[in-house]
Amino acid sequence: MTSFDEPLTKALDPKTAKLLESVLDLRTVGDLLRHYPRRYAERGELTDFEDLQPDEHVTVVGEVTRAMRRPMRNKGGTWLEVEIVDGRRGRIYLSFFGRASHIAETRLKPGVRGMFAGKVGAFGQGDKRRWQLSHPEFEMFDESQDNAERFAAALVPIYPAGKDVTPWAIRRALGVLLDTLEPLDDPLPADLRARHGLPGLAEALTSVHRPRDHADVSRARKRLKYDEAFLLQAVLLQRRAAAASWPATPRPARADGLLADFDARLPFQLTEGQQSVGEEIADDLALAHPMHRLLQGEVGAGKTVVALRAMLQVVDAGGQAVLLAPTEVLAQQHHRSITAMLGDLATGGMFGGTAVALLTGSLGAAARRTAMLDAASGAAGIVVGTHAVLQERVQFADLGLVVVDEQHRFGVEQRDALREKAGGGRPHVLVMTATPIPRTVAMTVFGDLTVSTLTQLPSGRAPITTHVVPAAEKPHFLDRAWSRLREEVELGRQAYIVCPRIGDLEGDEGDLSKDDDERRPPLAVLDVAETLSQGPLHGLRTAVLHGKLPPEEKDGVMRAFSRGETDVLVATTVIEVGVDVPNSSVMVIMDADRFGVSQLHQLRGRVGRGGLPGLCLLVTDAPGGTPARQRLDAVASTLDGFELSRVDLEQRREGDVLGVAQSGRRSSLKLLRLLRDEEVIHAARLDAEGVLEGDPELAGNPMLRMEIDRLLTDERAEYLEKT
Repeated sequence: MTSFDEPLTKALDPKTAKLLESVLDLRTVGDLLRHYPRRYAERGELTDFEDLQPDEHVTVVGEVTRAMRRPMRNKGGTWLEVEIVDGRRGRIYLSFFGRASHIAETRLKPGVRGMFAGKVGAFGQGDKRRWQLSHPEFEMFDESQDNAERFAAALVPIYPAGKDVTPWAIRRALGVLLDTLEPLDDPLPADLRARHGLPGLAEALTSVHRPRDHADVSRARKRLKYDEAFLLQAVLLQRRAAAASWPATPRPARADGLLADFDARLPFQLTEGQQSVGEEIADDLALAHPMHRLLQGEVGAGKTVVALRAMLQVVDAGGQAVLLAPTEVLAQQHHRSITAMLGDLATGGMFGGTAVALLTGSLGAAARRTAMLDAASGAAGIVVGTHAVLQERVQFADLGLVVVDEQHRFGVEQRDALREKAGGGRPHVLVMTATPIPRTVAMTVFGDLTVSTLTQLPSGRAPITTHVVPAAEKPHFLDRAWSRLREEVELGRQAYIVCPRIGDLEGDEGDLSKDDDERRPPLAVLDVAETLSQGPLHGLRTAVLHGKLPPEEKDGVMRAFSRGETDVLVATTVIEVGVDVPNSSVMVIMDADRFGVSQLHQLRGRVGRGGLPGLCLLVTDAPGGTPARQRLDAVASTLDGFELSRVDLEQRREGDVLGVAQSGRRSSLKLLRLLRDEEVIHAARLDAEGVLEGDPELAGNPMLRMEIDRLLTDERAEYLEKT
């Protein structure tokens, strides 16, 4: 008998076990039992070949229509070409050489059906394009009694497979395990199973791998999907409870401190959302355990002001705050804007304010030394920096608050390094993102954080109109785009032009799409700037900005643009977040289809910030109807970042919500989808809260605790501990 935790090397033959581990990272009996079918083939149903993609490793079900010998050019001999069809209009051609061709010839006769697994190749273009599998693995449906028994059921599971591991090899291995598996204790409480009408675990695993019909599959997937949601929520709730027990220095608000002085000088009225979220954060900071709060909001919703008020509260309480930014451009922008908002409160000393230090990797030795001394001595109550702040030599006198801007741009270890600088306790943590997060994502990916949302834009923000410019289909649309940009500049306004690349081989920046590797290289800042300066934008004051410029030059370029000394800034995505030039009204994004949805939404948020109507033009060569164009059409159709975040997630998938995917490992989610299964996740959250409320350590349910331990490997535990 085999158990869930038994290594596959003991349960299966060594060769199969080794392949499953090396190709699919399946190591235990439980790993393989939770390797669920991707889909199910019916004996009479053939695969639709229309959705195949080049270089994809696929398993298709088809019918052989003909097999013929073809001569090998310049080598003598022959090779075998087999045509299979999908029952519609689709065809794939299989090629076999050498001894394999003779074996295939005896088995692949016209009229037989089977499964074929291999890497898809595409030859020819347009209507003449042909799909090909070279030397595919195959298994026929009706060759032997053994096969006849295996395919007696109406549904044939087809598993995610890989090179040298076929779906039917996985199916055979699972058959061995299911036949020898010891009785399973069910970790899910009986009352939850009854409440949701869920089958037992053993029944669900058997039904998902050996279904009699689609109803079996549906029942099994309902249970296994709920398991994923429930276990994940239980893990995150336990982490939240553990965080609540960690010590932190309370940083209560003062009625007569810097924050009160700052509020009295504000030249504008805080929105209701800013006031409400500010009160939530203020209450958290006053507690004796660390705040872990996610602040999300649309581009321009005023998150920086909220964060600055939190930092001032901590400074009032005798502590320090650090704002961690992903790029030097953004760090410098934050430093300038915070200093400007504070006015003489940023000078410290006799004015009763606090020094604001900037610490980046490119600072000169003297400036860097001064900033580090100010942080270590406590003279700087606020430190704004990049990854340079994380270095061991950087110390703080009393770090009380860590604000992380665009947290997804930092690795786990980098964020954890700051926490270690807090000394005796843990600092309070405020994570900010301008990429709105759907509720189910917040409930899972950020399930151990308290979420605050700013939805109301401050007064003075103008609407942004977005249009797709199909440059390849309608070149005159691009000409009109440059004319439109000139019109804005002639009105005294400024413009951004964004490109995916800098202009050298190592200069790529941005979230480049992989829609079609055969396309021309992405457009580059240096090339586009030169072409436009000599052509449609001749006579305008144009500057370039990218990540490889020396820091002083980058800062100079941004300062000149902010002062209105530059008409057009041609840049990479270094201007994606935080850059605030109120006079800019136009953004043209070149090769827009090579950027992600959220990134496009972030970029266009740089215009329309000063009361001027914003215009964003998405230039693309992608044909109409393609996924790339659909993505751009979605961005152009709405300014609702929450709606766009759903589009983005649907296209990118979730990855591993426990963080392992960051290191290239497989996802912990097999069946659960964060958007599609919103109701399941919400129900599981409530159920997990109920179970843990009565038994936080699950002492009364050791099986459930063991299931959580299986999910929470050492690597994932370390990830959660740091996040």
